[in-house]
Amino acid sequence: MGNEKKALNPDVLKAGLKYYIFDWDDNILHMPTKIILERKTDDGRWEKHHVPTSTFALIRNDTENYRPPDGDWEKAFVNFRDLQKLSESEFIIDTKKALQPVIDGSEKGAPSFYKLKKALIEGRIIGIVTARGHEPQSIRSGVEYFIEHILSKEEKSTMLKNLRSYMHIFDDQGVSESDEEVLNYYLSLNKYHGVTSPAFSELLGERTSGSENPEVAKQVAIKDFVDHVISLIRGRGVNKPVSIGFSDDDMGNVKAVEEYIELQLAKEFPHVKFVVYDTSDPEVPKGRKIILQGQLELKL
Repeated sequence: MGNEKKALNPDVLKAGLKYYIFDWDDNILHMPTKIILERKTDDGRWEKHHVPTSTFALIRNDTENYRPPDGDWEKAFVNFRDLQKLSESEFIIDTKKALQPVIDGSEKGAPSFYKLKKALIEGRIIGIVTARGHEPQSIRSGVEYFIEHILSKEEKSTMLKNLRSYMHIFDDQGVSESDEEVLNYYLSLNKYHGVTSPAFSELLGERTSGSENPEVAKQVAIKDFVDHVISLIRGRGVNKPVSIGFSDDDMGNVKAVEEYIELQLAKEFPHVKFVVYDTSDPEVPKGRKIILQGQLELKL
């Protein structure tokens, strides 16, 4: 990327402060990663059965016909963890595979693909919250690869201009640093939560297991993201409307997050407008938008 040290966009705050939380699999990209299960056959035997995440979202509560190998969910999700000794994380390997047909133009991304792209170009702080168990650095690498291979030269230039503008408005250090340093600083502000990872287990504490209850784990990740962005705004003297969007393709997660926002987050953060995008229905390509309106008055 070329150096854009003096390029700023004075209009970045006109639309308010918008932040986004994205599930990854089948919401951003149709990843090729398979879950290893055992399926009951018609004669009562159990046989190994590999399923994509889109299928797992439909059958994961069918414990009568599907189970993890030897009753161990870690064996079922071995491809979704940073446990194997590979030169690259399984996450970045499969992200590259999933992005290639999009780059070639032979396929489109999942429903929120272009929402993520737009958020990146606009320089919005994002959170990736996935049921995967990869470490934050692995997920960040996937986002970096997305930026490098999906954004055009002009889009990257616009992104840098917007990032420098936010840094200038929020009086952050590094406005005049190199493109690489500005991008690295931005990526460090984002959140990358694989809710079944060892790193996320520390955040969960004793509350639950991310593998056993991904809905609750995602709620914890969302709260962490909201706390994070609000803490970045607080005390900066920027009085603008705040909105936070969440998108997921799993109906169970969508309903759990809706309820969580209504019962807890909307009360704790009445100044924030929460928007949920349900991307579970293939008949609705861009997802179903659910607005959970807060009081759009920034009193921090």
